[in-house]
Amino acid sequence: MIKSSNIAEMNNTGIKYLFQWILSAFGWTIKGRPPDEKKYIVIVAPHTSNIDFFLGIVVKFAMGVKANFLAKKILFYQPWGWIFSGLGGYPVKRDKHYNQVDQIVKIINKNDRFVLALAPEGTRSNSQQWKTGFYWISKLAKISITMVSFDYAKKKITFSEPFYPTENMEEDFLAMKSFFKDVKGFYRE
Repeated sequence: MIKSSNIAEMNNTGIKYLFQWILSAFGWTIKGRPPDEKKYIVIVAPHTSNIDFFLGIVVKFAMGVKANFLAKKILFYQPWGWIFSGLGGYPVKRDKHYNQVDQIVKIINKNDRFVLALAPEGTRSNSQQWKTGFYWISKLAKISITMVSFDYAKKKITFSEPFYPTENMEEDFLAMKSFFKDVKGFYRE
């Protein structure tokens, strides 16, 4: 007899294989894997297009990771809000008077498991400058950072080993940025 928990497990496995097939059908390969940790931050770069969001959702399901993401609060209004919430989205206010780092750390600390995926640039515009919020979230919540590159030129998705911030942010950023060296985003200029 099949128990309902087994059905859910089969469905998750079926979904995982379906999304792995979708990646393969479009010529994408995956190198590495998500860490075996209950809580961590994923930074995905370079972020040059809205296409990155959809690729990220496919990768999330293909790898079987229950990752969350942050998005503008306006995206969570009806009629589409339920989709973004269902995909793991958390609405954020973007004004300067709202301390997002502390709020996100509280969310992470409240949950037994929490994976947060972010674009370190914080924008789709061509930017070599990264925001520092993800770094401070990692330090304050005492969780690792996993770098994930979406290389559109090679159609390759690469996961790093977990990275644990030190007391030297400048060196840490140099180390993390070196992981993305020569990776080409959707828009390559």
